[in-house]
Amino acid sequence: MEPMGAAAVIIGNEVLTAKVVDANGPYLIQRLREVGIPLRSLEIVPDEVDFIVEAVSRARQRAKYVFTSGGIGPTHDDVTVRAVALAMGRRVVRLPEMVELIRQKGPERMTPEVMRLADAPEGAVLLHQSGNWYPVLTVEDVFLLPGVPQLFRTQLETVLGRLSGTPVHLRVLYLTAGESAVAGALDRVALDMPHVAIGSYPMFDPALDYSVKVTVESVDKAEVEAAFARLLEELPEGALLRTE
Repeated sequence: MEPMGAAAVIIGNEVLTAKVVDANGPYLIQRLREVGIPLRSLEIVPDEVDFIVEAVSRARQRAKYVFTSGGIGPTHDDVTVRAVALAMGRRVVRLPEMVELIRQKGPERMTPEVMRLADAPEGAVLLHQSGNWYPVLTVEDVFLLPGVPQLFRTQLETVLGRLSGTPVHLRVLYLTAGESAVAGALDRVALDMPHVAIGSYPMFDPALDYSVKVTVESVDKAEVEAAFARLLEELPEGALLRTE
């Protein structure tokens, strides 16, 4: 069966050592959900070739689209290009198109370090963006995005504009009863309607006015509404606080 959805690999020692709080993973999760592409996994690994190779290989087995974040700059710890090439069984080559883009920024910038930006897995292509000289690097549905959040977000939008997904429909119920009191109702509806995803999330924050948040979601709006109506019938009297 062909993999579906997306998987992500967040790359950076700075994330794993708490020098930087990762903003790209949460943003990617939100944007993929908004465009209707399910995220199958998200893994955080250090700037080490072996770890990145293993993570990218796993991601490609799980999902059609793979997003990496970080490790594509000009410094010694930017090893993502080499690792992705190894994971895909390809050589690292220098892209003439990228060399020319660097040249246009000024001959003084063409140092050996900066020229590393022109290296890519063999067969890679560049997706150009309006208003940004640095294009998206992609090879066989693997998208190598920068770790800097502002650049990551800009490049992600370029990629998402070329992909298609199926938006998910969602209804939410906020309950005053605890999970143990509503588990039977959730079980019955989930068993009868397996194509609808029903999630139950207990809350222990005394500042909240509810004890459990229940979500009902599917790509089929009619099924969501049917499951939602069933839950309203099945829940114990007085358990429901409000809905969205």
